[in-house]
Amino acid sequence: MSLACRRPLIPGVESPALIPGAPRPAMHRRARRPRSRSGRGPAPTVHTGAVYFLDHPRPLAFAHRGGAGHFPENSWRAFEHAVKLGYSYLETDAHATADGTVVAFHDKTLDRVTDSSGRIAEMTAAQVAKARIGGTEPIPLLADLIMAWPDIRLNIDVKDSPAIGPLIEVLRVTNSWDRVCLTSFSGRRLDATRRQLPRPVCSATTPAGIFAIRAGVPVKTLTSRFATRSVYCAQIPHSMASTGFIQHAHAAGLQVHVWTVNDPALMATLLDRGADGIMTDQTEALRDVLTARGQWQPGVGA
Repeated sequence: MSLACRRPLIPGVESPALIPGAPRPAMHRRARRPRSRSGRGPAPTVHTGAVYFLDHPRPLAFAHRGGAGHFPENSWRAFEHAVKLGYSYLETDAHATADGTVVAFHDKTLDRVTDSSGRIAEMTAAQVAKARIGGTEPIPLLADLIMAWPDIRLNIDVKDSPAIGPLIEVLRVTNSWDRVCLTSFSGRRLDATRRQLPRPVCSATTPAGIFAIRAGVPVKTLTSRFATRSVYCAQIPHSMASTGFIQHAHAAGLQVHVWTVNDPALMATLLDRGADGIMTDQTEALRDVLTARGQWQPGVGA
């Protein structure tokens, strides 16, 4: 049976499904506390103390959709390649099938990147499992992705409201609350996710929060607002990542993660401005940029 055909993890199951040839789960060393970026002063503090998701030397390197510049997006091959390079952070997306299985997939429909068609929320897990990304790659189940590498952290974009409940169940079953950061382009959807969570989980700002930072809302107001929502970072497109935005977000206790940056020169510019994390499709290029700057911190998979 292919990996994508398997049901989500359930209580009592000792061994998660793994991709063929992927490393078996093993408990690795815990990442170090955040530190400053190469002599540029102390790293900005997080308003309620460090959370495990961000408990890694900065700058953070995120493999966007697993590193879509090298292998099909959100495929096991992409994620495995990023982990072997030394990435500790994978960025992915969450959709739920009609019967409540959460898949790591970007679009609402299968049409763009697979050999099948149809809206995921209207299909069963068995139907979705037949699809192949790029005609060859099975669609990963989010629970399997979480459990394949126990020290890897996942930045998860909640793509559709029907995925909220099943996603929270995946986090509960895998006990991965501290290994994920939740985000969404829909502020309403992200707020709904936070309300349903049984415990605090790291999350990014809503679009309204990003606007407040850009508008220069006083730091005291921002800090209070973000603290009540477990907001620890602002994740923004590179066109918004000005030095002023980054400084104001830092003053409010947030890290700033910038997407999707594939040009090495732009990566360096954003890091010079103080960006705390870069999301990229070109995982090898970002690794090389950080290595040249003395800022590459490979994870346990390297």
